[in-house]
Amino acid sequence: MHLLLITPPLTQLNTPYPATAYLKGVLRDEGHTVHQLDLGIELVDCVLTESFLQSIGLERQARLIEPVKRFLRGQDDTLAPRIANRSLLPEGKRFEQIDSDNLEWAFGTAGTTDKAQHLATLFVEEIADYIREQVDPHFDLVRYAEYLSNDAPSFDPLYEELQQSPSPIDHIMLQLLEACVSQFNPDEVWLTVPFPGCLYGALRCGQWLKAHTKATVEIGGGFPNTEWRQLSDKRIYEFCDRVLIDGHPEAVEHCPDFGDLPLDKYLSLTEMTNPMHRLWSQGRWNKMMMAHGCYWHRCAFCDTSLPYIGRYRAPAATTVVDHMERVMQQTGRTGFHFVDEALPPKLLKEVAEEILRRNLAVSFWGNIRFEKAYSAELCDLLAEAGMVAVSGGLEVASDRLLKLMDKGVTIQQTVEACRHFRDAGIMVHTYLMYGFPTETLQETVDALETVRRMFDEGIVQSAFWHRYAMTCHSPSGLNPEVYGARRVTLEPNPFCNNEVDWTPEFPYDIEAVGAALRLATYNYMNGLGLDQPLRSWFPIRVPKPSIR
Repeated sequence: MHLLLITPPLTQLNTPYPATAYLKGVLRDEGHTVHQLDLGIELVDCVLTESFLQSIGLERQARLIEPVKRFLRGQDDTLAPRIANRSLLPEGKRFEQIDSDNLEWAFGTAGTTDKAQHLATLFVEEIADYIREQVDPHFDLVRYAEYLSNDAPSFDPLYEELQQSPSPIDHIMLQLLEACVSQFNPDEVWLTVPFPGCLYGALRCGQWLKAHTKATVEIGGGFPNTEWRQLSDKRIYEFCDRVLIDGHPEAVEHCPDFGDLPLDKYLSLTEMTNPMHRLWSQGRWNKMMMAHGCYWHRCAFCDTSLPYIGRYRAPAATTVVDHMERVMQQTGRTGFHFVDEALPPKLLKEVAEEILRRNLAVSFWGNIRFEKAYSAELCDLLAEAGMVAVSGGLEVASDRLLKLMDKGVTIQQTVEACRHFRDAGIMVHTYLMYGFPTETLQETVDALETVRRMFDEGIVQSAFWHRYAMTCHSPSGLNPEVYGARRVTLEPNPFCNNEVDWTPEFPYDIEAVGAALRLATYNYMNGLGLDQPLRSWFPIRVPKPSIR
């Protein structure tokens, strides 16, 4: 069987998304002939060319785009001083939002290359803005026509768009697809759709494949596995032959294969000055998994009923490190981003010990739960093995609500784990949540006070607030009454089913509260406003913090 695996536009531009690499590893080991195509990076590489930018009227940008691409690929660092001193690139609206003092605080004089990457990223984003406004409203650097796919109960808007003639950007994408299909002549084409921002591109590709080839077209990935479990609209089969739900957890036992991806084309972008966001978008990290699923899989807000979260499987530590060594040989890179739901502390410890036993010089980071297992001794071990950062959920920062949502951690436990990471030199990002059922305004203010104290102590360096969303696959969506809520409807949509409406409404302006939480935390990340009264961040009347 000859298979072609495609990641459609668009995911990250700094490193390959790992789904097709893992699939290739499995299918190759089963004896199939397999090729993979990151259509996103190939598309952006064709759009960001002198000839294309000239054709759409961006003359000034056109003459600079190739040098900027080389710089963002790490192929010409000598441009950094000219970009950093702002004498090279034309500057538009995105540059008007730059806070010069904040820029100097974030990068200083020693961070010339990082600063230049940030400014070069703004330059590329402005090109994307122009293309979206003047050429193709679907285009973005990290998503494609996402508004047509995000929380889409009906297929109608997306279907109607797919009946229109392909846009100029679509044409480039389909030309790239045609060239690849002509080269490999696959029997089957598998399209992975990890995010809603990849769905339009996947369906455009499926539409072309069914019209111009005899290949069987299959669609799978995180988005269908989450959103299409109750799919009833048969029009989807005009774009594919099969929808694949629930992969095999044993895939984590196979080594991913990044070998035939164009690793020299990825762009190291710095969208924000925040240190953790820079890790996500900057540098070509090897994305891997230590384990499949989540070893805890109980949190009320999480889609724990889905097999890709609730069905936990983990290989031996020696297998994980074997895979790391093979991937380093494939890519020439020694940095790893482990994309697990949550890295298991026991396995993580064993992997660190194995890395040290083999005397490997690597860097790695990933998502964790703030377990009591993260003692000072374990954090020191992880740092010695190469861990540089962790991200984990403090969520509502209320012990009552953490217990209600069965998070399995306490605030004090989280604070202690963060201290141990900080003392070991490991950067900490924490996910935060507001608007969980029964959450009071007092609890929200207290949560912000907890976060303020953690920044003030220096035990977190990065944080972000998300508004709670009830999903139909989570414990809170399956049994909302347990959490003091009620779903508005239980009837499934014909197309996408994930986030659901629920009651009761909050007796305060939750949108204003969310904006205040994000504003305060953004300032805390920049070392600002830590002594400012919490009430000053809010446009509505809020109580004083009650924690001491």
